[in-house]
Amino acid sequence: MPHAPFDCDLLVVGSGAAGLAAAVSAAHLGKRVILVEKDAVLGGATAWSGGWLWAPRNPLARRAGIVEDIEQPRTYLRNELGEHYRPELVDAFLQNCPDMVAFFEQHTALQFVDGNGIPDMHGDTPGAATGGHQVIAAPYDGREVLDLLPRLRKTLRETSFMGMPIMAGADLAAFLNMTRSPRALLHVIRRFTTHLYHLARYGRAMHLVNGVALIARLARSAQDLGVQMLVSTPAQRLIVEDGSVCGAVVLHAGAEMPIRAKAVVLAAGGFPNDPERRRAMFPRDASGYDNLALPPLGCSGDGLRLGESVGGRVADDLRSPVAWAPVSKVPYPDGSVGHFPHIIDRGKPGIIGVLQDGQRFVNEAGGYYDYVDAMLKAIPEGQEACSWLICDHRFQRRYGLGFARPAPLPVSPHIRNGYLKRGATLEELAVACGIDTLGLVATVNEFNRHARLGEDPQFGRGSTPFNRRSGDAQHAGPNPCVAPIEHGPFYAVKVQPGCFGTFAGLRTDGQARVLDAHDEPIPGLYAAGTDMASPLGGHYPSGGINLGPALTFGYIAGRHAAAL
Repeated sequence: MPHAPFDCDLLVVGSGAAGLAAAVSAAHLGKRVILVEKDAVLGGATAWSGGWLWAPRNPLARRAGIVEDIEQPRTYLRNELGEHYRPELVDAFLQNCPDMVAFFEQHTALQFVDGNGIPDMHGDTPGAATGGHQVIAAPYDGREVLDLLPRLRKTLRETSFMGMPIMAGADLAAFLNMTRSPRALLHVIRRFTTHLYHLARYGRAMHLVNGVALIARLARSAQDLGVQMLVSTPAQRLIVEDGSVCGAVVLHAGAEMPIRAKAVVLAAGGFPNDPERRRAMFPRDASGYDNLALPPLGCSGDGLRLGESVGGRVADDLRSPVAWAPVSKVPYPDGSVGHFPHIIDRGKPGIIGVLQDGQRFVNEAGGYYDYVDAMLKAIPEGQEACSWLICDHRFQRRYGLGFARPAPLPVSPHIRNGYLKRGATLEELAVACGIDTLGLVATVNEFNRHARLGEDPQFGRGSTPFNRRSGDAQHAGPNPCVAPIEHGPFYAVKVQPGCFGTFAGLRTDGQARVLDAHDEPIPGLYAAGTDMASPLGGHYPSGGINLGPALTFGYIAGRHAAAL
């Protein structure tokens, strides 16, 4: 704990990307910053994410020769968001995100790797880019944060292998090609051997990538700048004097303690695990637990309640209150259940998604948000909200299916515990899943008839740059996203609506200041990340649109608060 008096220039509530970005930005300007986190570890939902940021016109793209006017991403967002387009928020994001990336590159331990080859999700929307909008935190050696390691959240176990996270790009490609390429196999052997050594020496992965690397680099930067980071310290209520927020009462070691500050930034992770607000705002969530949330349980609406207690309002007019993701339940031997996000497998050639009637309902190679959105629209009210991803044996051994990894790892454990369903024929598979038999057989036969020609006339799979990026460039057919499903046995995994987080946060202005009922800023109060209402109106125009705005508005909030 800091020594008395417990005061500072800026108090940050939450330790994900938005909160740490705000803390680092203000501390760099010489301000005294305290950050409180209710969980025992730092990182929030960011640590369990892929770590990608959508940041148009970023310095890495410019250095690679990708130069665009601000009007291109503005045009894309104007067409994507439609009636939910708010110029003040969109412009604040687009104008500041290049500066945000440059600031962290130049002044902190946060360094990036470009994702210049990743297109925007909806390639047929005017203004969509074919690349240059993505960055991800560079891999980080855990020995750089040895003193912080016990306080950093480990990677999500469903998206790692024995605790070893795998980075999107060349690293992931090597793991998928290890049975077909000696070079890829050598890479995997080196990575895994090093990981085993790290487990024996340090008890955890030390080659940090994705969201864990982002958090580790931000936490290292915060500590180096003197930010006091207090874990297991939830914020109980805000302190208000003369109409201004000037700190909060927190709970530490079982006792309440006031921390006074000139300003407070709320960045506590939205409400993906708040059943009461989920029942009120999520579609198809009568129990408050029906949808499968990926963020940690600590992301349970604390920041929103704090903001509402002093006059802030949670947006209820967004395109969606939730950042959808297709998720399957992973059973473990100890009886616990994990959540696996289906990000990679859906775009590969030789898989389709079907409903209970056996019919397809979406372009499976499209965005993860779009998959769930289409699923919910296609399923009648009163029927269970779920779909099934269907593939054959060749696909499963080549790419894996959800949590069931590809060859050489065995598939039988996932059959035994019920995660995967298997059938020697499509008819057997349909019976095992409770899918309409005639519907499934007819759907697969019709899909195969066109897939052999590399076509998908029903949904146009493989027709956009994002689709093709999601496919397999090494696939022998004319379409990297399409192949027939014909080599039994056949497999299926049940996919349900899930989420990366929430969009319905507190209304703010372009400086991330929380607004009251009259759309006036509440003095001393800011919100960023998913505690802030989606600046993109609850739409999902591209990968990284959670973390890109989170870091950008955290950066904006920290700098603006530092000027008070």
